[in-house]
Amino acid sequence: MSEDLSLAGFNLAEPAVAQQRLLECCASTRWAGEVLARRPYPDLAALRSVAAEVLARLSWADLTEALEAHPRIGERVAGDGQEAAWSRQEQAGAEAELAEDLRVGNLTYEERFGHVFLICATGLSGEAMLTALRERLGNDPDVEREVVRVELGKIVDLRLGKAFTS
Repeated sequence: MSEDLSLAGFNLAEPAVAQQRLLECCASTRWAGEVLARRPYPDLAALRSVAAEVLARLSWADLTEALEAHPRIGERVAGDGQEAAWSRQEQAGAEAELAEDLRVGNLTYEERFGHVFLICATGLSGEAMLTALRERLGNDPDVEREVVRVELGKIVDLRLGKAFTS
């Protein structure tokens, strides 16, 4: 887990330290680099606004890089880093009894779209996630890419709030 870093501390931190904190929120190196380059931020709202703006402009390759850091929904996340801890917390609603349905759904989704199923899981039950997964299997690939961008944006926004609470 990374050191505590307030927004003021982030603004003054060495670039490598500040970038690592951003990468815990979104694993796209382009996203982290562009957000980092626009320091200092007067408040969390300004950081969130820039983060969303940069995310909206990322290429699919940049989004794919970010997706590679996300575990499958319903799988127990390994590791002791901040991103792993947040993933475990965010997926708390994926009940064990749905594990097999989620496993099969994840594999079907990955075969169809070529990447992990991404959903902002915070506050969702396992059943709600499974329902969304099944519904999204019917999406056109271009539509699904935009859904993924929106879901990633929700996750990044939540993580920024966790990363810079003080």
